[in-house]
Amino acid sequence: MKATASLIQDSLIVWDIEESRSLYRIGFYGKPLGIPKPKDASFNSPLILDLIEATYLVEKNMLRITREGREMPLEEIKEYGERTYERFMDKYLVYRDLRERGFIVTPGIKFGSDFAAYKHGPGIDHAPFIIQVKEVKDCLSAFDIVRSGRLATSVRKHFTIAIPDRKSGRVTYLVFEWFKA
Repeated sequence: MKATASLIQDSLIVWDIEESRSLYRIGFYGKPLGIPKPKDASFNSPLILDLIEATYLVEKNMLRITREGREMPLEEIKEYGERTYERFMDKYLVYRDLRERGFIVTPGIKFGSDFAAYKHGPGIDHAPFIIQVKEVKDCLSAFDIVRSGRLATSVRKHFTIAIPDRKSGRVTYLVFEWFKA
């Protein structure tokens, strides 16, 4: 099955309900419109996709994106992402790596991070990791690490820094685990 999403301004919408349900069912992709915490894939609404996950689905040949009636090739989608999304390719490389490792990846904005990663999926288990995407050249103060670590600990998650290498496509992860001495 290859679903179709329409790019309208900065939103990607899968209008077909069966395609929406299928994408959500196979990997918790997207958010059903108007349903903040879906219990399963029995919703009757279009699916809103993030550009990063939509790019991944296009790369996996599970989705096509149309804009103004024309299908966008993968490279055009990535170029669009680079123009409209801060550090798009770095975040995309991390998203793709986590998905390829079998994680369900969702936006991590409510945890002050780029992503939350689940072993099984939202509503099934809690995300054990919150991930911030950084570059090797980025500076992190001790205060930044402690603040992020305390937040992660308060929501029972591991604070993780992901550092993608654009040349090799590999991602290095630094996982912080807090313990009482």
